[in-house]
Formats: sequence, C-alpha cells, structure tokens
Amino acid sequence: MATSTSSLAENLRAGVRVYGTLIVSTSPKWVDVIDGIGLDFVFIDTEHTPIDRTTLAWMCKAYAGINAPAIVRIPSIDPSRATQIIDAGAAGVIAPYVETPDQIKRLVGATKLRPLKGKRLEDLLGDKDSIDSVLRDYLSTYNQGNILIVNIESKPALDNLEEILAVDGLDGILIGPHDLSINLGIPEDYFNPRFDEAVKSIIHQARSKNLGVGIHFSGELDLEIEWLKAGANLVVHNGDLNLFRRSLSLDLQRIKSALGESSNSTQANQQIII
Repeated sequence: MATSTSSLAENLRAGVRVYGTLIVSTSPKWVDVIDGIGLDFVFIDTEHTPIDRTTLAWMCKAYAGINAPAIVRIPSIDPSRATQIIDAGAAGVIAPYVETPDQIKRLVGATKLRPLKGKRLEDLLGDKDSIDSVLRDYLSTYNQGNILIVNIESKPALDNLEEILAVDGLDGILIGPHDLSINLGIPEDYFNPRFDEAVKSIIHQARSKNLGVGIHFSGELDLEIEWLKAGANLVVHNGDLNLFRRSLSLDLQRIKSALGESSNSTQANQQIII
C-alpha cells in the first residue's frame, strides 16, 4: 500500500522496503498507469531530462494525488534548486554526485530548514542550538516529511562515506551504478566482484546508520534482488523508457519470428542510462 510522505521517510530509516520506478515521460496518462500497482513513490529525473518547473510541479501534484509521491533528482548540488523542488510539491530531493559532508549540509538547509536563508541559515547549520524552541518547532512542522537522498557514485564519495552518512538530516543513499562503475575503472561491469563489494559495503554502512539505501538499477533482475537481500530497502526499479523499449522489442521479435521474418533489432537489450 502506498505511504504518506512522513511514512515514506520513516520507512526509509527503519529499513522497510519502499518501491518506486523512474518516470521521465510527462504524459498525464502515466498517472493512470502507475495508479494501483503497488508503488510507494515515483522517481523523476531532472538531471538528464529537460522537464521544466511548471510541468514538474503538475507531475508532483498528480502523483501525490494517487499516493505515489514524487522524489525528484535535481540537476546539480544546488540548494536553491532543492528548495524549488520541495516548493513544487515533491516529497523529496535526490542530489547527484555528492562527495563531501559539506555539500549535504547545505542541502539539509534547503530541504529541512526552509524558508530560512542567508546568514541565519548558515548560523543554524553551524550550530543547531542557535535558535529558540519556537522557531525550531515551526521549522520541524513546516518541513515535516521532506526527504533528502544523495547519489553515491564516485570513488571520493566512497572514501568519504562514513562522514557523509553522519550528516544530520540525511534520509537515504541511492547508488548510481553507471557512474560508480566508471569511477571504479570497470565501466558497466556490474557482475565484477569489485562493484558488488562496493555496493554491499555502501548498503551495510548506510543501514548501520539507520538510513535508507538503494540502487537505481535497470539490468539483471537477479542482481537487483541480491542487493535487496543484502539489506537495500530503497527500490528504484528500472524506468519507463527502458521498460517500454524492452517490451516493444520482445513483442516485435516474436511477431517477426511468427511471420518468418528476420529481426533487425541489434540493440534490444541496450540500456538507456539515466
């Protein structure tokens, strides 16, 4: 059953599995497709896709209306953009290619301490006791349920992982498999023991800090299941483009085979990387 934004944040930290998929198509019909199939959230990407702010806001509101709140990846580690995403109606923000604790602290300010800005916000990020109880309670209520997730997808991020996971206000980690494999020098070699070791280490460390953790994966289902069994609980399974491509390719191959025609599909299994 789908969850509220507050429950989604609580479940991430508690290790309860939450299920989502990538949606980058802006067609309103996708809301009908998603409704009732058991997703807890949708993942909308604005890092690699040209979705404008108005369209994104409508998407966030529409998915919230069917209890599948949107978690949106911003194009860069930009606190102002993170605040805009929350203001647009997203349940949470995913920041790409985070490598240091300081980057996360600024995102915490944008998502968990809004509408504070400027020096007042900087003072609070430096000393959480620098505000009185009235303002603290207001900010907590104002930002209740907002989710902050960061992409771990580089060697420097792995090296700094302990410090990254210690930042107060972080809710979860999403592994970026494509960029991480490249950073490790084994591009797209997801069966490589080095890649598997890195993924499972991230999973173990994140869950030991009571943070949600997952991997956005579009490859072998058995690998995805293995990492979930290892403790991942943020399930971002595949995405609309790849699922459409795969289904259409298989159908066309079956039709042509039944008609005695050869298939000219040479890239049926090639993943669209987002």
